[in-house]
Amino acid sequence: MKFLLLTVTALLLLSQLPPGGTQKCWNLLGKCRHTCFQKEKIYVYCTNNKPCCVKPKYQPKQQPWLF
Repeated sequence: MKFLLLTVTALLLLSQLPPGGTQKCWNLLGKCRHTCFQKEKIYVYCTNNKPCCVKPKYQPKQQPWLF
């Protein structure tokens, strides 16, 4: 009975973890990954040296007078 209770407790705790365990970055709008998806851009790097991948709708607008 104790083993069953321990197993159920462990499964409940593991179900609370986010899938993939990716870190958030860029004001919580980007994700730290090894490679970014299409159309995602890298603006900064995370503390674990992975690129911060930002979706197009959250990417900053580029100023035409700045290069």
